[in-house]
Amino acid sequence: MIDTSALFSLEDSHGSGAYGKRPTALARGAGVYVWDVDGNRYLDATSGQGVAALGHCHPAVTEAITAQAGTLVTAHESFYNDRRAELYSMLSSIMPADLTRFFLCNSGAEANEGALKIAKLLTGRSGIVAAKRSFHGRTTGALSLTWTQKYRKPFQEWLPDVQHVTFNDIEAARAAIDEHTAAVVVEAIQGEGGVHPASAAYLQALRQRCDQTGTMLVLDEIQTGFGRTGRWFGFQHAGILPDIISLGKAIGGGLPMGAVCWRAAHGPIARASHGSTFGGNPLVCAAAIATVSTINSLGLVAKARENGAWFREQLQAANLRGAREIRGEGLMIGLELRGRVTPVLKALQERGILALPAGLTTLRLLPPLIITREQLGTVAAAIREVLA
Repeated sequence: MIDTSALFSLEDSHGSGAYGKRPTALARGAGVYVWDVDGNRYLDATSGQGVAALGHCHPAVTEAITAQAGTLVTAHESFYNDRRAELYSMLSSIMPADLTRFFLCNSGAEANEGALKIAKLLTGRSGIVAAKRSFHGRTTGALSLTWTQKYRKPFQEWLPDVQHVTFNDIEAARAAIDEHTAAVVVEAIQGEGGVHPASAAYLQALRQRCDQTGTMLVLDEIQTGFGRTGRWFGFQHAGILPDIISLGKAIGGGLPMGAVCWRAAHGPIARASHGSTFGGNPLVCAAAIATVSTINSLGLVAKARENGAWFREQLQAANLRGAREIRGEGLMIGLELRGRVTPVLKALQERGILALPAGLTTLRLLPPLIITREQLGTVAAAIREVLA
């Protein structure tokens, strides 16, 4: 048996202190479940912060990683590579229209950093507009886009100047975007901001205003991409085409990966204007190929749409006294609570369900796309019990 108190002490003594930790040590996972070191099983409705779209240790991803690890792990982008070329082709096949230029990196925050640089390179401008309540990452450029003050305040003097406007406010966005604006950066659904979907009218108005001013419309699809909302990408619900997309989380099947995607009509960026030592390495490319092809072959995008709608209907029908509102698309679901979310997270974990917060009062659910209705029913039953 593992001594959990010693394990906790080791992490607390040597860790950065940056994370608030639950008193649980996870040891293994399979499918939608994880187990702690004491053998307790939990249904993981977090997908490891939205990463494990195929659940934990999916055979297709595990086999791809194992095979590639014995073949070639690293190959810098200054060389061509067969896995990377295959991933480019696969990503191009699921992208609408000409969103077929890619820069591969290692995380969603890096993808947003790259998106900002690419927008600057393509427009020659410096102005940036983002939304209030947004979350785009914690590296310097991404943090400048992020609205939440607890993340921004300690580093305020280092951050580039970004104008934040009210999310879903069309007139505020139109007034902020002008001929000096390089990029408008927005989430298709604000994740950490409380699971607030962007309205179709809002995204369409942003597209129109960006066209009028020559501004790059950047969609942060780090959490909403790869089937999470019931479409391959969240912006597709609005019927628009962004100029640039930032990707992360689910793309690597559990391995760290991010990507910037932009329209071929804008052309490539200048040589040596950006780079990444590990970006696009064969190991993560192999994992991403397995992930995207499995999502496609299992029809998980449509299943996320259907199962998510069914799950929200179950919650609506329960008339949960502890919830004010149920929001989201597909399997990205938020419950606005009448009180703090932390006690609810604890009560759910005691019932074998892992969930996430989104601010102080929103319960966020990001279950693996492979989850069945029976398993979703288990989650719904636990929520009913806690919130009734």
